[in-house]
Amino acid sequence: MILFLLFSFFHGFKPGRSVLNSLLSGALAGAVAKTAVAPLDRTKIIFQVSSNRFSAKEAYKLIYRTYLKDGFFSLWRGNSATMVRVIPYAAIQFCAHEQYKRILGQYYGFQGKALPPVPRLLAGSLAGTTAAMITYPLDMVRARMAVTPKEMYSNILHVFVRISRDEGLQTLYRGFTPTILGVIPYAGLSFFTYETLKKLHAEHTGRSQPFSYERLAFGACAGLIGQSASYPLDVVRRRMQTAGVTGHTYGSISGTMREIVREEGVIRGLYKGLSMNWVKGPIAVGISFMTFDLMQILLRKLQQWRYSAR
Repeated sequence: MILFLLFSFFHGFKPGRSVLNSLLSGALAGAVAKTAVAPLDRTKIIFQVSSNRFSAKEAYKLIYRTYLKDGFFSLWRGNSATMVRVIPYAAIQFCAHEQYKRILGQYYGFQGKALPPVPRLLAGSLAGTTAAMITYPLDMVRARMAVTPKEMYSNILHVFVRISRDEGLQTLYRGFTPTILGVIPYAGLSFFTYETLKKLHAEHTGRSQPFSYERLAFGACAGLIGQSASYPLDVVRRRMQTAGVTGHTYGSISGTMREIVREEGVIRGLYKGLSMNWVKGPIAVGISFMTFDLMQILLRKLQQWRYSAR
């Protein structure tokens, strides 16, 4: 069935106005959300790929030292690479989610209505998987830029060239498997939670459209649940992605997990930085879902206005 859905998505994909609106809304949603939390995201990655013990105090010290040493905007180092990855990733993910909802709605006979729980979960997982498969090398580059000094890589293209030359093209896909395994529950639960909360809200209030702050709260809950479920695989992914610059050699997911647990323990290793993610993640996901929905509403209104003005 998964193969059928993927085939239906790519075979039936027609770049009409609704698809372009979804791509534009998703791109803006991803850019706004990630820029808002970029300093926290960079700090989380640095702790994830090191053996240093994480705490809120140590995270604050790292942010403050970075600010004193390299200046305020250094806290956004790697954000250009993040934008290069996040804009297409978010655009593809949100657009794919709309398409998978349409395909699953037709398949299960719920066209134009809220999907049942299992298809709702499946639509989110497939959307995240589709986006991750297409944009993964950009995520690899972003992770490298986040954990290395600015003297090592001058720009995004330089990262691609050096990795390809020094470590081989296959390195651009190191950590791909844990990424996909992490994306399936993360995207699935995030979209499932958000769509479910909107459905319950409409049933209890009689309002088809939540207020902006309600969308933000629904998205925050979605991010909290999705990221907590997939966090250990996120740590494994970052370790494998940055192995070439941290001096470690990680050959497999299970081997990486065993080494992290042996050196740092389960909680302090596989869940390192999770408390920061509980701050950063809900904010980012809440902003992302809210921005996407509001942009969709705005674009639809502009489209209606254009037709009525003719």
